[in-house]
Order: sequence, then structure tokens, then C-alpha cells
Amino acid sequence: MPISRDPPLLLIGMAPKRHSHELIAGPKEFVVNIPTMDIIKETLFCGRRTGRKHDKFVETGLTPMPAKMIRPPIIKECVAHLECKLHQQIAMGDHTLFVGEVLTAYVNEGVFLNRKFDLEKVKLIYHVGGSDFATLDPKTVTPILEK
Repeated sequence: MPISRDPPLLLIGMAPKRHSHELIAGPKEFVVNIPTMDIIKETLFCGRRTGRKHDKFVETGLTPMPAKMIRPPIIKECVAHLECKLHQQIAMGDHTLFVGEVLTAYVNEGVFLNRKFDLEKVKLIYHVGGSDFATLDPKTVTPILEK
């Protein structure tokens, strides 16, 4: 979730028992890779299997690529990447909130139209519960508020 423009910050909530928790809290760097419906099975696999016991790149066929500014890799098959350094870590109930400062963000060529995702080409993933996912209708609505 984006929480600040200046500096660019985002928020991720995660349980301390998750392997990803260690991977963020230790090195204090992480990448938010933006997947699409093209890799929905791989995305679900990665969300349901722990990296402690599974090599997710090997088992899914996804491709790790070097990031531009940090050590953790990006995922080639994802359409966008936000490279972050850990800005703040807050214990909140049974989860940790990680605030990441976005050092650089970039998208694959051809997925943006007028500085936004081209929803005709890019089918972003929205988790609606359990093993169910949806994507957006490519029709967009821009409401105009009256003064």
C-alpha cells in the first residue's frame, strides 16, 4: 500500500513466522514485483509455499534477474518492480508492518499508456479470498467532483 509520495514509501504487513519476514528484516532491502494473470499459478504457488523448503524459482520456472539498486532479485516475468530499502519496522499485533522507501520503480516496455497501466494489455491480480483472484475490467472511470 502506498503511504507517502515524498519520500516515496509503501507499507507491507507480514507475520514474523514467514520466511519473507526474515528476508526483509535481515538485509533491510526488498523488491515488490507486480505479477499479472499470465503467471497466476506461479504467484499462488509462491504465496502458498515457504522459501525455507522450496526453491520457488526452480519449482515455478520464474526467472530471477539482478535488481538495479539492491541485492534481492527482481522477477523477470513480473511487469513492474519497486526496489525498496527498509525505512521503518513496526510490531503491530501478530504482524510486522514494514515501511519501505522506494529507491527506484520501473515497468516493462509497452505496459504503460499515458503513465498508467494499459489495462487492455496488463491483467493485474487482485486476491479476493482463498484461492480466488480477479482482474480489472479494462474500462476506467474518472469521476469529476463538482466544487
